[in-house]
Amino acid sequence: MSDIKVNINFESNGGSRASAGKNKNLKRKQYMKRKDYFQNKQNQHLYEKGHNHLGKQPCHNGAKSTHKSLPSAKHNNSSTHRTSAVPAVNPTPKPAASTSSSAPLTITVKNTTKQEQSSKSVVFTKTITPGLSPSASTSHTHSAHVSVGSAPFGNPLKYVAMDCEMVGTGPKGRNSELARCSLVSYDGDVMYDKYIKPGNPVTDFRTRWSGITWSHMAKAITFKEAKKEILKILAGKVVIGHAIHNDFKALSYGHPARMTRDTSRIPLLNKKAGFPEKGCASLKRLTKALFNRDIQTGRRGHSSVEDAKATMELYKVVEVEWERILASKQ
Repeated sequence: MSDIKVNINFESNGGSRASAGKNKNLKRKQYMKRKDYFQNKQNQHLYEKGHNHLGKQPCHNGAKSTHKSLPSAKHNNSSTHRTSAVPAVNPTPKPAASTSSSAPLTITVKNTTKQEQSSKSVVFTKTITPGLSPSASTSHTHSAHVSVGSAPFGNPLKYVAMDCEMVGTGPKGRNSELARCSLVSYDGDVMYDKYIKPGNPVTDFRTRWSGITWSHMAKAITFKEAKKEILKILAGKVVIGHAIHNDFKALSYGHPARMTRDTSRIPLLNKKAGFPEKGCASLKRLTKALFNRDIQTGRRGHSSVEDAKATMELYKVVEVEWERILASKQ
């Protein structure tokens, strides 16, 4: 009998089995990759849907927003949760008002308007308690007082008060002529004070009222010189006087009416003094009623400097109100 040899290649069979196993594993991996891909796509879709649900809005001009909004919580098929945790923010509490008995701080501020500086100086007093806001201050006190001699309604250099003293000339001294003229500034400083020799012989010095005597004529200047000096000062000024038309008449001069203030014709001043508004109170009575001061006393007669200063003080009392009334009439 002949021998029959049968060759069985187990390695080849084993190799094919191994190859088949590798292919199977490869296909499984590919399947899992595809499954993960679609799963990821689905999760992304759910994420974007929740993202838009939070109110994200497109930017203007078609530009994409770079603002990252917080995604809403969604549950996908892989049993994963996407949540956004927003930490709670506690606002910083405001400090409570101090209840301690600390001493209050008092601030005093002087506030005067340009138009009120002449006659009124208003003082505002404000009490502030430390630890409390200004609106929670304990009290507010407003007080006002009237002062004389503060800044005027306008330029102080534009104001001058004038008073003149006259003597009698002619038969029995019936004619009045200038014998003294005094000018004072807004602050009461004497700008001019000279005795003036009348053009005609003096027949009555009227010393009881004018205070002029023979001795004053020794150092007097001529009327022409005095008028030139006086008008140079009055030029462009607001001239204040009491019954000032008599002074202008003695100077043979006429000042512009809009630049003249006659304290004998101010109803407001009479009202403040308690006199009839349409009356014509004397300078002496007004000064006594408003300042409780006596002027034009004694046997030496009047002083034109004293009268001019009193006239300026009377003007300051009603300056703001009077100037406003005059401005409204123009």
